[in-house]
Amino acid sequence: MQIRPYKHKWGINMSGENSRPLTVAEHHLAKWMLEQGTPDAKEYLSQLELAEVTPWHCPCGCASINFQIKGHAEPPPGVHVLGDFLLGDSDKLSGIFIFSGGGLLRGIEVYGLAGDAPRVMPGPEELRPFESGFKS
Repeated sequence: MQIRPYKHKWGINMSGENSRPLTVAEHHLAKWMLEQGTPDAKEYLSQLELAEVTPWHCPCGCASINFQIKGHAEPPPGVHVLGDFLLGDSDKLSGIFIFSGGGLLRGIEVYGLAGDAPRVMPGPEELRPFESGFKS
């Protein structure tokens, strides 16, 4: 009997087989977001060292990425925000958050608030806490 890798309902291989390592920039951003995030976000720093980026791409073309944690199965659906930030001015305002699901670090989501979501992952120096509000 041949064992096939698990495929997500959209046909994405979630076994880690086609996942890739985080780039230096992605790792730096995720680490910064966890360090600046919610009180429990720092608990996920050790998982970041085991994270890989899945082959999933958002249909809208944004820069969002999903993580697969080496040695762990795909967690159940759900989003627990670990850090929520804003970037850009009022005419190009966007948001970004890092999240977990089922106790596992799951990814970074970018979204547009005053237009399209960013197609390139921002650097930490471009981010400010969501609670700081909107700047013009």
